[in-house]
Amino acid sequence: QVQLVESGGGLVQAGGSLRLSCAASGRTISLYAMGWFRQPPGKEREFVAAISWRADNTYYADSVKGRFTISRDNAKNTVYLQMNSLKPEDTAVYYCAASRRPVVTTNWADFGSWGQGTQVTVSA
Repeated sequence: QVQLVESGGGLVQAGGSLRLSCAASGRTISLYAMGWFRQPPGKEREFVAAISWRADNTYYADSVKGRFTISRDNAKNTVYLQMNSLKPEDTAVYYCAASRRPVVTTNWADFGSWGQGTQVTVSA
């Protein structure tokens, strides 16, 4: 089982940027796709972005496409989410997740390991 720890969340004004990091330990994540999900207040968890094991394929939710960028550094066992042009509707707890598969997936059921989450709050 891999352990995932997110960091980089915080309070930012609309239009600002944040970079989330997800550090993995326990086993390498280099063979698996990774993803970011988020849970806005009072809503269900939703897919944000995913990246394949070799970082040659990425996929984004329509709501963040063009503003967010997912990346990974397998040597550091770390995944990142660069968030630009943030909007108040991006306010949520953001979760990092490790897939059981090497290819990109948006299905939360394909992700077997989850971090504890980091809060992102965007003020208007």
